[in-house]
Amino acid sequence: MSRRGLAAVSSVLDQAASSATNILVLVLAARLSSASGFADFSMVYVTFSVLLGLNMAYVGQTVVLEKDEDRLGAVCRSGLAFTGAASAAVGAALAVVGAALPGAGGRAFLTLGLVLPLVLVQDGLRYCFSALRAPERALAADALRLACVVAALLLQPEGASAGRLVLVWGVSALPALALGLFLLRPYVRGARADLRPYLRRGHLGQRFVVEFAVGNGSSQLAVLGLGVFATPLAVGALRGATTVFGPLNVLFNSANAFGPPVVGRASGKRGVVRLTAAMGGVLAVLGAGWGAVLYALPDRVGRRLLGETWAAASSLLPATGVQYAVMGLGTCALLTLRVLNPKATLSLQVVFSLLSVALLLGGYAVGGVAGAAWGLAAGSALKAAAAWLRVSRLPAAPANADAEPARAA
Repeated sequence: MSRRGLAAVSSVLDQAASSATNILVLVLAARLSSASGFADFSMVYVTFSVLLGLNMAYVGQTVVLEKDEDRLGAVCRSGLAFTGAASAAVGAALAVVGAALPGAGGRAFLTLGLVLPLVLVQDGLRYCFSALRAPERALAADALRLACVVAALLLQPEGASAGRLVLVWGVSALPALALGLFLLRPYVRGARADLRPYLRRGHLGQRFVVEFAVGNGSSQLAVLGLGVFATPLAVGALRGATTVFGPLNVLFNSANAFGPPVVGRASGKRGVVRLTAAMGGVLAVLGAGWGAVLYALPDRVGRRLLGETWAAASSLLPATGVQYAVMGLGTCALLTLRVLNPKATLSLQVVFSLLSVALLLGGYAVGGVAGAAWGLAAGSALKAAAAWLRVSRLPAAPANADAEPARAA
């Protein structure tokens, strides 16, 4: 296998290991917790997911876009240093908020604040190794992270509190963090960290944060909001239902990461659309099929996956299956636009992500947690339809400017 092929395989496996970590953490937490305990844990994990995405957008994306090989060491050291400093500041704020909140939920947020720098810096190493074209090193660290967190959670007693599970999850990142820093050391030896670029107005990451906020963070915050003004059990049910669709997230993320260079080789708009439409059809069928398989699972098998949360989550599987089916179509429509006209995606993300949030909250007001799940499915369907409509209106000549928007951001 060529060096390029090995790097691609390592990148896919690393994405799979990272996704598997997130899936298994939630599955094991659901099995160990009561329904209310998993709801508390889910509130914390949704908060972490939002912070993780913001760090990926603000720091990670700018690191992987660095083209000057002579600066890569300094860029990686600076990115990790900023992540450490920023996560320590945010973690301190979370700890203060958690200390002020009553009950087990407050203690879980306090614990998240304490371990946040460990988990965010460990995840940030992935982007450094990607920029350095050494994804096999990221794979080694993330595989160790997966093994450590699963082993640590399996040792916890049934009925463990959300705060204890968050602490174990966070501290178990230490071995992978140490290995990752050790593997990174040869690349950053002698380089100096400079945090000033991250504090300047117009930093490239500011654009990516906006795109993340409207494209991904808004739905996460909406789910989190359900637990604030409605009921934390709704968060646990929605989170549990989406957790069992985790393998499809790996496919969607891989399509986003490796799709553009493959699709970009197609001949003209017609060739690109044919390829992405076929990909979207395959992902849609897989989403619907996976949902059907999960819905047909006996209750005893479902409870082995999600514990007490299965009872509430299983009723949401039809809606979540539809959501993931249309998400497959939408992912490939947005992939088409990124290849043919990258500037066409931001307005779609803004309008239809906010619409999805409105449909989620409106669905909950009308039909409870099941209505919220169908609201998310409707939002994903409308976004996919609008994206393919935008594709159909593009001129026949491809707009081959993949890198231009990033430089002009």
